[in-house]
Formats: sequence, structure tokens, C-alpha cells
Amino acid sequence: MSAPSEQPVSGGNADLLGRWDAVMMENYGRPPLALVRGEGCVVWDADGRAYLDLLGGIAVSVLGHAHPAVVAAVSEQVGRLAHTSNLYAHGPGLALAERLVGLLGEPAVGARVFFCNSGAEANEAALKLARRHARALDPSGARHEIVAFTGAFHGRTMGALSVTGQPGKQEPFTPLVPGVRHVPWGDEAQLRAAVGPATAAVIVEPTLGEAGVIGPPAGFLAAIRAACDDAGALLILDEVQSGIGRTGEWFAFQNADLAVRPDVLTLAKGLGAGLPIGAAIGFGDAATALRPGDHGSTFGGNPVSCAAALAVLDTLEGDDLLASVRAVGARLAGRIAGSEHPGIAELSGRGLWRGIRLHRPVAPQVVAAAREAGFLVNATGPDRMRLAPPLILTAEQADAFCDALPGLLDEAGAAGAA
Repeated sequence: MSAPSEQPVSGGNADLLGRWDAVMMENYGRPPLALVRGEGCVVWDADGRAYLDLLGGIAVSVLGHAHPAVVAAVSEQVGRLAHTSNLYAHGPGLALAERLVGLLGEPAVGARVFFCNSGAEANEAALKLARRHARALDPSGARHEIVAFTGAFHGRTMGALSVTGQPGKQEPFTPLVPGVRHVPWGDEAQLRAAVGPATAAVIVEPTLGEAGVIGPPAGFLAAIRAACDDAGALLILDEVQSGIGRTGEWFAFQNADLAVRPDVLTLAKGLGAGLPIGAAIGFGDAATALRPGDHGSTFGGNPVSCAAALAVLDTLEGDDLLASVRAVGARLAGRIAGSEHPGIAELSGRGLWRGIRLHRPVAPQVVAAAREAGFLVNATGPDRMRLAPPLILTAEQADAFCDALPGLLDEAGAAGAA
């Protein structure tokens, strides 16, 4: 890492993490570091060490850290009006909703937006919207099922967890919300068998993010759309992780090979560049399914988060960052693949959103070795790593990681026998 170290915070990592252990719940375990500052794609810990951030707060910090446009927008707005509740309209929320609908293009004619605070909340809103829409079609309530996919991740609130296809995350909290069917990812025959007259909606990530950035088989998203159309069900497209430029397009479904028309689109993460905001956007009949009093969020779409999101969209567009995401993402993937390291079994993803499957279950060890070398990456499973850096990542920063990666894999024993 070329970024300079800084003076450590009093007490450093050990002190801060010890205090963390004393007062924080244990749901995250003990963090390996305490981060105290960031600038661009670099962060510093409490001991003054610098790291190249290749995780971006789990695909959140799309403009990196302390971006001047976000700092200015948030500072100005918080000094003007920080909160209104959902009882009143405000300019930043209106402008952001109009901007998002405009970016969605032709499929979004007549679309409407609901703002909340997170991806899980956006998916909760989408699920309620789907049930409400289904009840209008069939007042008996017989059309209520949600079809989801194994390996998917949609959040940890009870409704979002119920459609998440990861039993390890679900089991401690059963019984979950009833009426959910999980279909194996990519299995078109089982999809067709599951979607029928009782289906209110199918919820799907265009690429499984938390599972390791795993794309769909060719034609699978189109098959989901067709199954929904045949059954009269809504298609909920969860772009919480893939949206807002992550794949090199504004939204992943705008990539030609992932093209599919959603009825409901959910967003969060990168939309606020670190400020809490999520959105559920309804298209067509889904745009007007929720009626006054059906749903709400006290903090959702507050003026400060909306101002941050507008700064994100302005900067992505004004700095032509989508083109950079495509170019730097292709360079990153090309260099990783070109290393031909024997520990790498598969490279997946697109843009600045990449998954690396290893031949051996040593991803946590690679993550630890990378951290020691000054790179922050993520393990999504024993043999899977994820890269989701800020969208301002430079070619030189991508190269620095790629230069180091073979040695990190060797240090972790990734090339040994499986």
C-alpha cells in the first residue's frame, strides 16, 4: 500500500475493540479492526494503518469515503432541514424520486417510489405491496405465496429473512412468515412448477450477491418473467446490491444479458453512499397497489439521505463513472483471470462486483492475509470471496491488489489439494 500511515488513535485497535466487546451485542462477533477515517478508496484503522478498501462497506460506499460532493450535500441539507417525518413532502425526496424514475427508462413510465432506510426494509415493502396487489385480484387471500430462490439473500427482518434462501440464517428464528416457496437457483422446471394461481410474486436478485456474486444461467431471468406473466404474479427484482452503477449500468437489469422487466425494483446500499436509504419502486399496476395507511417509515427518505443520494447520482453521471466501472472492472477481472493461479476455481460477476471461488475452503484465511497486506476484501463462504470496491477505484489501485493476490493465495494455502 502506498497510502501513508497516520498517528494512531489513543488506545488503538486493541482498546477500541475491547470497549466494543463490553457494550455491543455479539451478533457480529468481534471486528478485526476499528476504522477511524477514510479518503477515497483508502481507510485508516485506530493504529494508523492504511488499507485499500475493496469491499466499500459491502457495496455501499460507491463514491469512496469523504467524497466532497456528498460531504457538501449532506452538510448543506442538515443545516437547512434534517427531518420532516412522512407527514410532509420535501424537495430532496421529490427530486430523488423523479431522478430514479428517469434513470429507469421506458419501463418506468408511471412508476412510483417508496423510500425507507435499508435494503431489508425495501424488500419488506415490496412483499407487502405484492400481497396487497394480489388481494385486489383475489379478495379471498388465496393468492398469497411468494416464490424465492436458494442461495438468495434479501435481508434479516422476518419477512425478508423468510424469502432469503440460506437455511443457516433462518433456522434460529423459525417459524418464519408462511407462504414462501424456495426454488433451486437456475432450475427452470422447478420454477415453472412453483409459480401458479396462488403466487403473489417472485422475488429474485439478478445475480446472487451475498452467495458470492453468482449470475443466473442464460435465459433464467426471462423464464422467471414469463412464469410471472403466465400466472399473473409480480416480479420483484432485488437490486439492493447490484444497483446504482455496481455492474457498469445504473441497474443490473439494464445489462443486455440480464434484461428483464420488473414490476417492483428494490434499491439501497450504494444509493446513499453511506447514508441510510432504501427504495421500492413499483411499475404499472404495482405502482398504485399500496393505499394510504398501508405502509410507512418515519425516517424513510429523510431530506439528508435524499440529498446524499442526489449527490451520488450527479457524481456518477457527471464524472462518467459508469464507463470507468466497466473499464476498471474489466481490467480487474482480466488480471485476476490472467494470473492463472491454481487456487482460483472460478471468477464471476461484472463491473466492480466480482466473486472469486477457490478450490479450497480457505477464503477466510485469504481475507486475513489480505488485511495484513493492506487490502480489505470479504469472504461470503468457506471457498468464496467478494470484491465490491468504491466505483471510483482506479486502474492503479486495482493493479496493486492484483499484484498482491497470488502471494495472498499462496500464504493461505489456496493452491493445495482440495
